[in-house]
Amino acid sequence: MSVPFWLVIPAAGVGARMAADRPKQYLQIAGRSILEHSLHCFLDHPGLLGAIVCVAVDDPFWPLLPVANDPRVRRAPGGRERADSVLAGLQMLLAEGAGAEDWVLVHDAARPNLAKQDLDRLLVSLADDPVGGLLAVPARDTLKRASADGRVAQTVDRSVIWQAYTPQMFRLGALHQALSQALQAQVAVTDEASAMEWAGQSPRLIEGRADNLKVTRPEDLHYLQSLWPRGH
Repeated sequence: MSVPFWLVIPAAGVGARMAADRPKQYLQIAGRSILEHSLHCFLDHPGLLGAIVCVAVDDPFWPLLPVANDPRVRRAPGGRERADSVLAGLQMLLAEGAGAEDWVLVHDAARPNLAKQDLDRLLVSLADDPVGGLLAVPARDTLKRASADGRVAQTVDRSVIWQAYTPQMFRLGALHQALSQALQAQVAVTDEASAMEWAGQSPRLIEGRADNLKVTRPEDLHYLQSLWPRGH
């Protein structure tokens, strides 16, 4: 049985490190934008209740995408930071009647290579979890903590270090409250799990594939362009 869920994708960032003529989520891979690829895995899933994409108010690119006309996908105004955008999406869901106990997944706009198996693993693993959690990957490399002068200060025990990926999955009401309160307290929130941690919760780590990468630099884009044939 499918686990029902809502989806929020914050997509108001500009991706300055890509040095492109448009925000990175609108760059093309295999004939479609990165954002369309990031949505694709969810739109094909039977558990999807609806999706909110949070884009800048003056974004000229989103209306040009075919997916913008999908009745399951709605647009919300993005904010200055990721957390502001996510909060706007959560507020829209609550205002339109989504339940506080409903599951909501938050996924990066520039993480287009999510495998269906990972999405299913996350949903099934957390279906009855009291908190929720996130896809993550155990650290593989030796990790170093740097000193202020750029030298190695310490070798970190990698056995307890995980890289946080998305989707991240939490109850709609609990995540809304945690994000709202964290932002009001001016806490630096880099992902949804960090807001839940600040609220005193311990999100569960669900191991996913390492190739669920976030496009951050030009080499990430080139890697996926070489990996996927046109029409992927």
